[in-house]
Amino acid sequence: MDKNALFVIEERIKRTIENLEKNNMNGYFVQTEEEALKKVQELISEGDTVSVGGSMTLFETGVIDLLRNGKYNFLDRYEEGLNPEGIKEIFRKSFFADVYFTGTNAITENGELYNVDGNGNRVAAMLYGPDKVIVLAGRNKIVKDIDQAILRVKETAAPANNVRLNRDNPCAKTGQCMDCKQEGRICNEYTVIKRQNNKNRIHVIIINKELGY
Repeated sequence: MDKNALFVIEERIKRTIENLEKNNMNGYFVQTEEEALKKVQELISEGDTVSVGGSMTLFETGVIDLLRNGKYNFLDRYEEGLNPEGIKEIFRKSFFADVYFTGTNAITENGELYNVDGNGNRVAAMLYGPDKVIVLAGRNKIVKDIDQAILRVKETAAPANNVRLNRDNPCAKTGQCMDCKQEGRICNEYTVIKRQNNKNRIHVIIINKELGY
């Protein structure tokens, strides 16, 4: 990437992190997936009970593989052979986890986290339950404000995730939100985390790459 364009992007990331800090959330800026994993390992301890929300970024950064290495008590929602009841049980146990890992649909430059869920398990755990929440996000998740965050989900995140999940929803065909009323709709719970009371609960790692949807 052109160094001048990169300068603009990096300043935007720094500004976002400054505002996350003002909102009582911890922000970290790293250049690579490897640096992100190193930061993750600094934030958790061997033996921690850990869980994850649905996120392509966690796979792309290697976090899922890290949590499966045997050093942590991983409540693995992606474990082969799990039936719907088993997954539901993991979702419930996740509220008692020491650490919850997730991506995010958007981060505003004002330091807010915007997310839309289908079942609500991910956003619920981000809001309350686990002692620590670690959010990993590529630079492509940063937007100007909440209005842009809403637009990002409608035009990028929701259609891409519907295709990934093989959902027969209109946006999987049109590439943009149609505000459908179908049974398989994955956009049901909308949340904004504006601020935290506990300074050490939410940690946001922004990677200087385009990751996830």
